[in-house]
Amino acid sequence: MMAGKLAALLHTLRNGRALAAKQDISEAVAVFGRDACEGIRLGDDCAAIPDGDGYLLLASEGFQDSFVRAMPWFAGYCGVMVNVSDIAAMGGRPLAVVDALWSDTSEAAASILTGLHDGANTYGVPVVGGHTNMRSTHNSLSVAILGRARHLLTSFDARVGEVLIAAIDLRGCWHDPHPFWDASSALCGTDEAVRLRGDIELLPTIAEDGLSRAAKDISMAGLLGTALMLAECSGVGMTIRLEDIPRPETAPMERWLSAFPSYGYLLTACPENAAAIMDRFKERGIAAAVIGQVTDTRQLDVTWEDEKETFWDLARTPLMGLTP
Repeated sequence: MMAGKLAALLHTLRNGRALAAKQDISEAVAVFGRDACEGIRLGDDCAAIPDGDGYLLLASEGFQDSFVRAMPWFAGYCGVMVNVSDIAAMGGRPLAVVDALWSDTSEAAASILTGLHDGANTYGVPVVGGHTNMRSTHNSLSVAILGRARHLLTSFDARVGEVLIAAIDLRGCWHDPHPFWDASSALCGTDEAVRLRGDIELLPTIAEDGLSRAAKDISMAGLLGTALMLAECSGVGMTIRLEDIPRPETAPMERWLSAFPSYGYLLTACPENAAAIMDRFKERGIAAAVIGQVTDTRQLDVTWEDEKETFWDLARTPLMGLTP
């Protein structure tokens, strides 16, 4: 590898729009604080609300107008897909979604709602209500989801000495020009839907079997940005080996590290549980590998072949303002 290539790659990712958007979270944290109420921590993929012998999980996603206008059906589908992924990342199972839709025509609304309907059917999650306005000046969509977990996977429970596992479905394709690696929306048939639901089920069973306590789905922040968010919430550092990250053969490293996969998770685990976790994903055709370790440095360090660089020093510069 050309000397300095890793530093240049990390500089590009560090200064991209995806991480800048995550830094915006710090402004919300400044207003609301770190705890919404006793026992509920802000900054995770979902709010985990204690409920009986488990937790209700509540989350929402909003989509930029430009994306909704350019890909209305896919935006609707993603409204379910990404929310279901957030529920799974917390060790939960989805119960229902509601949406809030603004559109400038009924035709635009129909395409968005059809995508939402198809996503709901694919993942087996009913749309139980929402808000609709077809006389707006723009097209916007937000979707909220309710789920339930018996045992949580959280962003706050990665521990020093654990390994970091990446599990990503590589059986997809790019959704150009956006950074979406889509291994879901083309699979709307009955058999494929059953498989996708089974793939999602892996996360709650891993939590319930005590194999992991910490996880996060790979978001628009990309793999390194997602790892950074997990490290910040847990008050730890991480070292990641880029060559060990599951990656399609044709995907350049920079593009892959910026990708938002339809099915992609980071989990931490005790070294003795890593093989069992990876085997569960691999049995379903999902690539999984140990890509690094959890450290006490409060830094996210990255190695690639013979180079090593610090991607981010959380002790000096928090990302979301959630550092313990």
